[in-house]
Amino acid sequence: MTRVKICGCRRIDDALAAAAAGADFVGVMFAESRRRVGVEEAAEIVRALGPPLLASDVASPPTPAASGGADDLRAWFEQGAAALERMLARKRPLTVGVFAGSDPDEINDIADESGIDLVQLSGGERWEIGLLANRQVIKSLAIGPEDDVQSATARIRAGSALRRAQGGPLAVLLDRAEAGAYGGTGKALDWGVAAAVAAAMPLWLAGGLTPENVSVAVARVRPWCVDVSSGVETDGVKDAAKIRAFVQAAKGAE
Repeated sequence: MTRVKICGCRRIDDALAAAAAGADFVGVMFAESRRRVGVEEAAEIVRALGPPLLASDVASPPTPAASGGADDLRAWFEQGAAALERMLARKRPLTVGVFAGSDPDEINDIADESGIDLVQLSGGERWEIGLLANRQVIKSLAIGPEDDVQSATARIRAGSALRRAQGGPLAVLLDRAEAGAYGGTGKALDWGVAAAVAAAMPLWLAGGLTPENVSVAVARVRPWCVDVSSGVETDGVKDAAKIRAFVQAAKGAE
C-alpha cells in the first residue's frame, strides 16, 4: 500500500486531520515558504501527534544496514524503506521537518528543539549533507522538463559506502523543478520519468498531486510514498475533507 505524507501543516488541527485520515508522515516547513512555521509551532504539532520517536526508548532512528551491494541504488533504498517501516511501526504518523539551504548545525538544532522524527532536504543540497544530520534524511530532487531517467538517476547516491553509520539519505523524493519554490507549487513533474526511476528503486513522488489525480499517479508511477501540500488546501488552508479524500484515493489505488 502506498504511504502518504501531508506536508506544509501549519496548525495542530492540520496535523491531527492528517493523522485521523491515516497519513503516514506529516511535514512541517522550516524552508522559506508561506507555510513556514517557527520552532515552537513545530514542537506543538509534534507533541500533538505523540512523543517524538527519539523519546520512545529509541536511542536513534533505525538505520538501514549496509549489505553487499554498496553501490546498488535499489538495495540501498529498499533498506531505507524497510527502516522507515520499522519507524512507522513505533509511531504513525512520523513528523518530517523540511529544510532548504540551511546550515547543518542549524538543521540539527531545530530538529532537537522541535522533536521532529525525520529531516527532508529540499534546497538542492549536496547529497553528502545528509551525513551531517542527526536524523534520518529524505533527499528531494527537483525534476525539470529537460530531465530524463538517466539525468535524474545520475544525481542519486547510495549511502552504504559512506562513512557514518547513518549512511546518508535513506529515501529520495522527486518534485517539480520550479524557480523560487521548494515544492507545493501545484504543478506535476513528468510521471513517465518518475515511473522509470520508481521501477529502479523505492521512490517518493510529489508535485501537483490532488485527491482527483493521485490514484492515477500511483497506478502509473508506483511510488513508495506520495507527498502533497497545496493539493489538499482550500484558499491556502489545509482542508480536512480533501486530506481524507487524498489518503483514501492514494491508499486505495491499484
